[in-house]
Amino acid sequence: MPGELGGIERVARERFGFESLRAGQAEAVRSLLDGRDTLVVMPTGSGKSAIYQIAAVMLAEPTVVVSPLIALQRDQAAALDEVDAGAAAEANSLVGAAQRREALEDLREGDLEFLFLAPEQFANPATLEGLASSATSLFVVDEAHCVSAWGHDFRPDYLRLGSIAELLGHPTIAALTATASPPVRAEIVELLGMRNPNVIVRGFDRPNISLAGRSFHRARDKTDALVEGVAEAQPPGIVYTATRRGADELAARLRGEGVEARSYHAGLRAGERTAVQEAFMDDAVAVVVATVAFGMGIDKPNVRFVWHHDVPDSLDSLYQEIGRAGRDGEPAEAVLFYRAEDLGLRRFFAGGGLEAGELRAVLDEVKTRPEPREPEALGRRVPLSRTKLASALALLDRVGAVEVLPGGAVQPRPGVEAGDAAERAAEADAVHRRVDRSRIEMMRAYAETGDCRREFLLNYFGEPFEPPCGNCDNCARGASRGEPDAGSPWREGARVAHRSWGEGLVMRVDGDKVVVLFDRVGYKILSLEAVRDRGLLRSA
Repeated sequence: MPGELGGIERVARERFGFESLRAGQAEAVRSLLDGRDTLVVMPTGSGKSAIYQIAAVMLAEPTVVVSPLIALQRDQAAALDEVDAGAAAEANSLVGAAQRREALEDLREGDLEFLFLAPEQFANPATLEGLASSATSLFVVDEAHCVSAWGHDFRPDYLRLGSIAELLGHPTIAALTATASPPVRAEIVELLGMRNPNVIVRGFDRPNISLAGRSFHRARDKTDALVEGVAEAQPPGIVYTATRRGADELAARLRGEGVEARSYHAGLRAGERTAVQEAFMDDAVAVVVATVAFGMGIDKPNVRFVWHHDVPDSLDSLYQEIGRAGRDGEPAEAVLFYRAEDLGLRRFFAGGGLEAGELRAVLDEVKTRPEPREPEALGRRVPLSRTKLASALALLDRVGAVEVLPGGAVQPRPGVEAGDAAERAAEADAVHRRVDRSRIEMMRAYAETGDCRREFLLNYFGEPFEPPCGNCDNCARGASRGEPDAGSPWREGARVAHRSWGEGLVMRVDGDKVVVLFDRVGYKILSLEAVRDRGLLRSA
């Protein structure tokens, strides 16, 4: 059988030079070889790319890989050529039209093993035609969290990938991401149209990264402490800020203290961003002070610290960003510099949802013509940003009011009452926003916890952990969470129901508290005493 462990390990060793496979890798490869759509959630550096590469060479037909990172596509294609894993080609904005046509022709003729695509290429009719006429055994979606509007790096181009999978005849789907909490995982599965998915979550713990938090009342004190700490810390390192202005000002101040620091954010010209990134990779820049625009695709093994000057929007973002530290396995630091007042900015950003009237306007515009409409054309008629319009179309697609085609065009579905569809889409968005706001509260709870931070973080992602971890500030001072209430019937992983909030999943039982992720309202921290005395929860 192709999915037998011995065969997988032999291919890994003989074709790719791996002495052994890490936890979860063989399981994921076997799942793909068995034809199951598979979502793999593993931290960066744990070998997610090897999963689809090993599976690909064991399957008969070519593999299509979608990635937003063009530089990473190039690196992976070159690495595959080096190990003679099969011919690999790219189709992205850095490749000429003639080369893209040649790559698609080679795919159609079966002369390619791997085709790497950037998601924006699906707007090209020639690309869609070439893919539709080719046999494909595996459809890989890298950085799969980008499909989720609940994720920390939502990309509208990813919304069409479910349609692309169907255009290809729904080959086996491999969705890969380094971070996805339960709500994000559910949305990845839904939007990619994954069938009977096998969700594999492994290895979230990065024990070489020490976790710490420092609390402040005054903004000036927080900044002073961070600048002083960076000046004394072992470089290289990354400092994350909430705003572009904050990144520029903090980098300038660090340079004034003798630290070779540069800012990085979307407000800089592309050439400036590239120069900063390359200088950092070459150790010519000691510290990058960045917004979330910096990091995806940065594979620098010796980053010694990742500090947050401002609180991230969620633990998903925090985990993704601190995961850029210590990839060489050596000790590294992740410190959150925190003021409770900083959460106000995050709550503001999370507050702006889509109203039923806005969704109705989008739907009415789509319905003015029976033929498919390009989002750019809709955007000229509806006063919404590109991201908001993409979210609106995704919501309307989800409630069956419109259909997003593989090339990104949108057409109305027949027999849909616009007002009802807009209301249902608005309610779905409201659920999303409630969950989003609850994730900010979980971020606050992590910042203010006196218990093991590693356990808190891993429990959030659904991975059990027994404290103490021995490598966080709270464990270092002898703190640990209270023992679960022996009288509590609720255990991690249990499905429960609340009379007002509906059904949810128990994520954490912590002393006299229980954390539940409710399907419609997000995360709630409840007192076990109140739960018991008032009968707030029952088994679902």
